[in-house]
Amino acid sequence: METNFLVGLHPNVVHFPIALIVTYSILEIVGIISKKEFVSNAALLILSIGVVTAFLAVLTGNQAFEQFEYWTEESKALLNEHQTFATYLMWSSFLVCSFRIYLVLKKKFVGIAKYLFILFAATLIFLVYQTGIRGGTLVKKYGVGTELLNSSDPK
Repeated sequence: METNFLVGLHPNVVHFPIALIVTYSILEIVGIISKKEFVSNAALLILSIGVVTAFLAVLTGNQAFEQFEYWTEESKALLNEHQTFATYLMWSSFLVCSFRIYLVLKKKFVGIAKYLFILFAATLIFLVYQTGIRGGTLVKKYGVGTELLNSSDPK
């Protein structure tokens, strides 16, 4: 029963890290360029929440993978790419967040260190896009996670 609960959450949960990490990236870039500390602090808070939701998305996604029964070679290959990018996104966002918190606490989030986070933010947007495009294709093209294939036999 717990597994089915997590499977059903995946389509809803994945939108949170997408929105939060992209919002973080935009706010981080704006905060650094405009030198607005409030915007920069808001970016860090949003990233922190985004990291938590990314872990939840990966957890529920792994359960959804185990529940789906109609894998083809093509869909499995696409799923592997999706999982790879999702894992990179989850761990990259965690590392960026941890590094950002460390620099803020040590009062070293200044100068070139700040501008390095523009690159990190752009990288996270790239990973969100790559993960999302593959996840969307799994749903649209192969029906992964849809009630049509989860509730009936496709024969």
